[in-house]
Amino acid sequence: MNNEKVLVIGSGVAGMDASLMLSKAGKKVILVEKLALTGGKTIKNEETYPNLDCSTCLVAPIQQEILQDANIDLLTLSTVEKVTGDEGNFKVTINKTARYINAEACLGCHMCYEPCPVVIKNEWEENLIDRKAVYIPCSGALPNVPRVEAEHCLRLNGQDESCSKCIDACMFAAFDFSQKDEKIEIEVSGIIVATGYELFDVSTIEELGYGKFKCVYTALEFERLFASNGPTEGALTLRDSDKTPESVAIVHCVGRDKVGYCSSVCCMSSSKHAHFIKHKLPEAKIYNIYSDLCLPDKTYQKFNTKVKEESSEFIFQTDRNKMKVSEDGDKILITYINNEEKESKLSVDMLILASSFVPPKDIEEITNALDIERDEFGFIAVEPHKIGSVETSRPGIFVAGCAEGPKDIQRSVLQAEAAVAGILSIQE
Repeated sequence: MNNEKVLVIGSGVAGMDASLMLSKAGKKVILVEKLALTGGKTIKNEETYPNLDCSTCLVAPIQQEILQDANIDLLTLSTVEKVTGDEGNFKVTINKTARYINAEACLGCHMCYEPCPVVIKNEWEENLIDRKAVYIPCSGALPNVPRVEAEHCLRLNGQDESCSKCIDACMFAAFDFSQKDEKIEIEVSGIIVATGYELFDVSTIEELGYGKFKCVYTALEFERLFASNGPTEGALTLRDSDKTPESVAIVHCVGRDKVGYCSSVCCMSSSKHAHFIKHKLPEAKIYNIYSDLCLPDKTYQKFNTKVKEESSEFIFQTDRNKMKVSEDGDKILITYINNEEKESKLSVDMLILASSFVPPKDIEEITNALDIERDEFGFIAVEPHKIGSVETSRPGIFVAGCAEGPKDIQRSVLQAEAAVAGILSIQE
């Protein structure tokens, strides 16, 4: 192969793992990430199951290795616009958004945040706290370099072109408002797509009260509440309050009937959340409300059994579509059909909705740019007649991780390794 460059799209666990393996094989890697940081959603989690390893402790060394690897060219704030050509000789157009910060000059001191007059919700922190127009998504983000978001910056969006508060606060002269968005053209031999997942929008099921009742949370909101680098630095308090919950319900399989498949990892996440709460609040009452359980690993059953015995009461509901959530004073009242086909009620301080994994919102844009097919559920399709395939409908383009469908970290890494093997098998 004359072209030793490989494009990897997405810098979550699968994308980073694939990039490092390719680098060790002597390939030059162009790692494209649409966000300002690497690590994907794994770094939103405090711990990973079943061993409850620290997520950031596991991922941070990999992130650092990515940043320091001379064979890996990391392009953050970037998306792929178009791919032409064939296997072994792809031509790729990449759109790179300006950061307006000189990464070499910036020391990540964060002194520019406070002076910025713009205050908006921090979407990376699940909108639980505010941020500024110049920001790093969360504590410990890598690269540890802020970005200026042009659409919110008063200087860049034309509301106040004289505003220089962030510039004045920076003693290292790291701001560079002359930077422009770029269009980058590269040639690569192969492509790995590792663009991850999003969670089902639980607000679309009105009966569950998300967005209506402030003590109803998504699973990722809870992860950020519990995380030591999250908005409350690990303090498990209710929204807009210093009060800690004395009772918590975790509802499984939210959105499963809407999407038409089991995400296979939500049950373990819910068990992990129950363990978290019991560890942080030993006296709290915890309930896992489920209609099905999926524990697809020999270690998962053991962990789930331990949670049942030590942390949480598991409650079976016969029809998850008949659950209704309302407010009763300061409490959340959950109405469900029990295992005797009778209506039951449960009153708690906090409700966590464990929802299905779904394709990212920009999956159509991604697959159109790559000219590859999606499956019936919207994820990137693989060759149907090959067991364990990571080959997409276009030769030379492979998929890894949750871009292909819901899976845990271990299976994402295995798929990344298979995708790398596919890349290395491409002949000139």
